[in-house]
Amino acid sequence: MKVNIITLGCKVNQFESQAMFKQLFDNGYEPAGDHEPADITIINSCAVTQASEQKAVKLIHRVRREAPDTVIVLTGCMAQAFPDSGKKLPEVDIVLGNKRRKDLLPTLNSYFAQKQQLTFVEEYQKNDRYEPLFVDTFVKRTRAFLKIEDGCNRFCSYCIIPYARGRVRSCSLDYIRDEIKAFAANGYREVVIIGINLSSYGSDIGLSFSDAIQTACESADIRIRLGSLEPESMDMHTLRLFSQYDNFCPQFHLSLQSGCDATLRRMNRHYTAAEYADIVDNIRSVFENPAITTDVMVGFAGETDEEFEASRRFVEQIGFAKVHIFPYSRRAGTVADKAPDQIPDCIKKQRAEIMAKTAQKTTEAFFRSQLGRTEAVLIETRSKNGMYEGYTMNYTPVLVPADESFINRIINVTLTDLSGDHLIGTLS
Repeated sequence: MKVNIITLGCKVNQFESQAMFKQLFDNGYEPAGDHEPADITIINSCAVTQASEQKAVKLIHRVRREAPDTVIVLTGCMAQAFPDSGKKLPEVDIVLGNKRRKDLLPTLNSYFAQKQQLTFVEEYQKNDRYEPLFVDTFVKRTRAFLKIEDGCNRFCSYCIIPYARGRVRSCSLDYIRDEIKAFAANGYREVVIIGINLSSYGSDIGLSFSDAIQTACESADIRIRLGSLEPESMDMHTLRLFSQYDNFCPQFHLSLQSGCDATLRRMNRHYTAAEYADIVDNIRSVFENPAITTDVMVGFAGETDEEFEASRRFVEQIGFAKVHIFPYSRRAGTVADKAPDQIPDCIKKQRAEIMAKTAQKTTEAFFRSQLGRTEAVLIETRSKNGMYEGYTMNYTPVLVPADESFINRIINVTLTDLSGDHLIGTLS
């Protein structure tokens, strides 16, 4: 039977989709081609915002309209956080929670035997353990992702994820070692280490985040990059440890959300703007050419004009290499959804546009600081203009005149010019 998996949301979902692919393909299922009808369509959903849930709902409607005979499986965070999704969406044949991914194959078998809607969503418990999912290849990707942690204990006031993912659960160091070796054996040159709250790795099993990254860096001659991080986890001991490894990529995606202390308190974030700035200073003192990237939310409940301006100035002050900007989206089931002084959408849009202009300036300044440098670039894809696109160790996007033989190779490139959201490089 032919299977199509549509992945919404974060890198963790992308990893888990590949794990589901592997489970099915190891048992005789085949991937559907790009324009081929699928017997089974799995939608791996996101629920981080109301907008992401609406996107999943629209996708379900479209899939059913375009493929009336496909079996639709809804899994991911939307399925876990809202187990009654099947009752509201009759187009869905199977609702499978995040705790039941290992049961995908028997659930499909049950559905084909009964031909009636099935819902398997199991609530998370405090003593749950990490469920290892084995992946050794990523379809159409040069970089691999490795999930080493699941769950979150932070309960930011705007976030549903602790309810969709449960508490922090960590894999073993042996699992990390084995997966890194498998990726390297299959020709991958870079692995991105990811998790729902990556920095909390090990807190449930007597280990630390630095233990995991040290193990990853020592497992194979392969670049190791970090996914999104909570900033306060980057203490000087950890930074100095990471800096010892030549295969560690000095890009730090430190989730900010706001540069205003009052807003951070309402968000239930666990740092101040000054503490965040100190962490960035420490990174820049330890690493020779790091990139600091981040996420910034605008229009959070109660955010005044003055608070927004404080956040904008902070983004300008830090000088991020890249900023992902998004308007606050209310999420049913969270504290912030019931907060007073909700911001109108029109103001959120205005603030996002203003913040984007500031972020564009900081990105351009960072790009200019890279000009003249010679960096190791992993070539990944062919660009539309005939150039080839790749990324430096600090995740600067580069276009290089090359050919197909350079894909999945790490080459030295001298960065010579700017072109939109890329640097132009020449082979050194």
